[in-house]
Amino acid sequence: MVIKILGTGCPNCKRLEANAQKAVEELGSDAVIEKITDTGLIMNYGILSTPALVINEQVMSYGRIPDVAEIKTMLTNPELTKSTTNSTIPKIGGCSGGKC
Repeated sequence: MVIKILGTGCPNCKRLEANAQKAVEELGSDAVIEKITDTGLIMNYGILSTPALVINEQVMSYGRIPDVAEIKTMLTNPELTKSTTNSTIPKIGGCSGGKC
């Protein structure tokens, strides 16, 4: 499993990365966490704001910071990783274009 944190490195992006890392540790998962900071690559995912969480190339959230429990649910529920669409993900806060 590959988890990607999309963002420019702002405090919210770092918090999301920490939450993802903790979720992986608590689950004892062998998931790999990658940070994507290149805005060109981030734009390829079609997100409107960062930070964003991508699991197995599915955008799971953007523009907000899911807590550890929510990320654990995402990681353990295969239905979420194959059926989540951006239109159902609430956008709260976040940063855009490095203006955090």
